[in-house]
Amino acid sequence: MAVMLSSSSYSLISPKVFFNVTISPSITRRYSVSTHSLFQFSTSPARSVQPKLISCIFTGSKRSTGCSDQQKVDTKLHVSVLERGIMRLGATISVILVIIQLTSPVPLPGWDVSFLPPAEAVLYSPDTKVPRTGELALRKAIPANPNMKSIQNSLEELSYLLRIPQRKPYGTMESNVKKALKIAVDEKESILASVPADQKEKGLEIYTSLTDGKGGLQTLLGYIKEKDPDRVSVALASSLDSIAQLELLQAPGLSFLLPAQYTNYPRLTGRAVVELVIEKGDGSMFTPQSGGVPRKAATVQVVLDGYSAPLTTGNFAKLVIDGAYDGMKLKCTDQAILSDSGIDKSIGYSVPLEIMPSGQFEPLYKTTLSIQDGELPVLPLSVYGAVAMAHDDVSEEYSSPNQFFFYLYDKSYSGLGGLSFDEGQFSVFGYTTIGRDILPQIKTGDVVRSAKLVEGQDNLVLPAEKI
Repeated sequence: MAVMLSSSSYSLISPKVFFNVTISPSITRRYSVSTHSLFQFSTSPARSVQPKLISCIFTGSKRSTGCSDQQKVDTKLHVSVLERGIMRLGATISVILVIIQLTSPVPLPGWDVSFLPPAEAVLYSPDTKVPRTGELALRKAIPANPNMKSIQNSLEELSYLLRIPQRKPYGTMESNVKKALKIAVDEKESILASVPADQKEKGLEIYTSLTDGKGGLQTLLGYIKEKDPDRVSVALASSLDSIAQLELLQAPGLSFLLPAQYTNYPRLTGRAVVELVIEKGDGSMFTPQSGGVPRKAATVQVVLDGYSAPLTTGNFAKLVIDGAYDGMKLKCTDQAILSDSGIDKSIGYSVPLEIMPSGQFEPLYKTTLSIQDGELPVLPLSVYGAVAMAHDDVSEEYSSPNQFFFYLYDKSYSGLGGLSFDEGQFSVFGYTTIGRDILPQIKTGDVVRSAKLVEGQDNLVLPAEKI
């Protein structure tokens, strides 16, 4: 299912699946089977023929394209009861073989499978390793020291290994942590050299906590040797949190230059946090899933990632500061919570579609990603609570000046690789980190009572005047 979001409307469209069956001519040597238009065959991948009724009997004669009604009558008059029984049996067997071939991944002898297309590794692999939480996506998006990224990648692998039921691969986990620890010790000088001079003391403190502190790599290694999955999970989260803190110190600004035509736009050169207080429009209450007293208003926090989407986050942060979302109503679909599209179009900047592809050093502008070709964004949409801008109502090469949405990712609406059908089509600029349990309780008519930039205002660069 795909969700088409624009600044003026939204709709849901179910995906269409097409099956194309092609049979080599070599299989039809002597016999024909009635299919009654159940399947459409073609004699080559590039040319199709109209469905037709193939010969109505199982025959040993030369190949024919069909038979007339008179021929059918003549055949029935001259074939004995025994022969007709044999022919029916043969036809039944042939139909069974066709069904087996269509439902089996193993080709029968004599079939030419050279025309089969290669598998789509991204869309159809259930093992596609894209971040499944906002926290993981945000960690991966930090443009930090290569040694720190190597440490991070070794530890992130543990998150996948811990999901393995029953006998977990503790040997592999131990090897990964030892590798990370060795890099941390051997490359200490290089890691700390990437921290700005005014942050050296804080950087050293975080580094020491990562290598030798409580909840650091040494502690994590000990829990792995004890084969205690619960403690491993807690220590892993602590180590990854220290890595993220150290990487943020190593990345005080953008690692690329913005295109000249966009230098007069608002831009966010790092991270920021926006807090939205949402109130029920019908007077009902929010009920926290973790317990507590039901309340009329709930808080949702969104971390904005300027490293991957500096223009989109810059525009959004400025709108928040200007109070554009205070008192705004929300509307909901099964897959998204959208801000009201009735805001004055002159409020906000016409920001081009901005997507950072995985493995690249700068975002693409006015360009969507081809997921089928293996292109994945650094900030995936396929995460519950992802925050993105809707499309402009004039051109999908631009985001709406002010309409955003929370994406309520549901794997049942996704492809076999676990990716949303709209992956790579929108400017994702952040993730909900606090209040994810509130999102499913938001209904059409609920109101954003206030929106505030609570962290990262120093990273927001505003133009002298609007272009």
